[in-house]
Amino acid sequence: MSLCEIIRLDGYIQSTYLVVYPDKLLLLDGCCRPDVPMVLNYIQETLQRPVTDLKVVVVTHMHPDHAGGANKLRRSTGCCIVSANKPNQWYAGIGGQLMHLVDTSLAHYVAKRQGRLPKNLWYPAHLHPDITVNDGDSVPEFDDWQVLETPGHTDRDLSLFHRPSRQVYTADLIIKLHHKFVAPFPIYDPKAYISSLQKVKDLNPSNVMMAHGRELVIDAATFDMLIVQAPKHRRTVKDTIRHKLLWWRTKESEMG
Repeated sequence: MSLCEIIRLDGYIQSTYLVVYPDKLLLLDGCCRPDVPMVLNYIQETLQRPVTDLKVVVVTHMHPDHAGGANKLRRSTGCCIVSANKPNQWYAGIGGQLMHLVDTSLAHYVAKRQGRLPKNLWYPAHLHPDITVNDGDSVPEFDDWQVLETPGHTDRDLSLFHRPSRQVYTADLIIKLHHKFVAPFPIYDPKAYISSLQKVKDLNPSNVMMAHGRELVIDAATFDMLIVQAPKHRRTVKDTIRHKLLWWRTKESEMG
C-alpha cells in the first residue's frame, strides 16, 4: 500500500484536506465554490501534478462549504464525486430550495464574520454523485480510507477514517472555534448526533481533522464532554424561528 500525506488547505470559510499519493489524489470534501481555483492551483503549482491526478472528491454533506465546489472540480479534473447513499436529495422540494437559500446566506454570514471578501457561493441544490457509499465501505480507489456514516448535523453526514494512521476527518461533526468546542448548526437529529460522536470516540483516533478547527488530538474524556454537552433537542432554522415566535407570544400574554 502506498504511503500518503494529508495536507490541510485553508479554504474560504473552512479547512479542506487533500490526500496526496504518488499516483493519485483524494479530496476529503467538496469545499466552497471559490475554493476550486485554490485547489487546482495547489495541485498544479505546488505539487507540480496534473489536475487529472485528482481521482475522487467526497461530499460529506450538502452544505455550501462541503458541496459547493464539487461539480466544478468534476468538470475541471474528471474526478468522481462520492457521497452518501440516500434516495432523496437533501434540498428536495420547495422547502428544500428555501433551505438551500438560507444555508447559502448563512455561509455568506460566516464569511463576513471571518473578515472574508464577498464571493459567489452559489452551487446547485441537487448533487448527482458518480458513486454512493454506505457505512463501512472503502472510499472508491482508496481502500485505506473507510466511510463512516455520522448523521445528526444532517441526515447524510459522512466521516472518513484512514485505517493505517487512525486519523479521521469528521467534517462538521465536531467544531472548535477559538478555544471552545461547539456543536454544529443545525442539529436535525440529536440522538443520531450523539451516537455519531460515540462512534468516532470508539475508533480511538490518533488525530481528528475538522473542517472548522483544523487537526487535533481529542482524548476520550473530551469526547465524553462533547457527548454530555451535545444538544438534546433539534436546532434548525425552522425550530429557531418557532421558538422566537413562542417567546414573543408568551411576552405578549404576560403584558396583557
